[in-house]
Amino acid sequence: MLQKKICMLGSFSVGKTSLVKRFVESLFSEKYLTTVGVKIDKKVMSAGGQDVTLMLWDLYGEDEYQKIRMSYLRGASGYLLVADGTRAATVEKALAIQDEAEKNLGKVPCVLALNKCDLIEEWAIAAEREAELAARAGRVIRTSAKTGEGVEQAFEELTKAMMAT
Repeated sequence: MLQKKICMLGSFSVGKTSLVKRFVESLFSEKYLTTVGVKIDKKVMSAGGQDVTLMLWDLYGEDEYQKIRMSYLRGASGYLLVADGTRAATVEKALAIQDEAEKNLGKVPCVLALNKCDLIEEWAIAAEREAELAARAGRVIRTSAKTGEGVEQAFEELTKAMMAT
């Protein structure tokens, strides 16, 4: 069976771990747990008529004190770049992380997940900005780890893109 490594990248507290938990276990918890280092999960899914094992590397969030170790990206077939749609600054941080990832990995498939779309009344990203992000990142999907909206779609699109390369 084919195996693909996906890294979860983004700022501190944007929902990377919650997205993985929703995708792998169909669960969501309001309790916040900081990822220390890396947590690895796996899920088998079908893409293009072929089963593929996704190895999901949930990396700790980057902040002003701690940068992501780019050595964690080694061997990644793609990555899910996560930003919090209620905090516009996390989008800028995600784009900076994407630049670093591309320096280390080259051009591999990426999906930008604008997470927490269930908090639409607090949404901080204008539609025009989302269009700009799509032009830069390629694929932009609004997700909610809480409701599950867009989560399967984000991982499916990333998997299809990885299988096509």
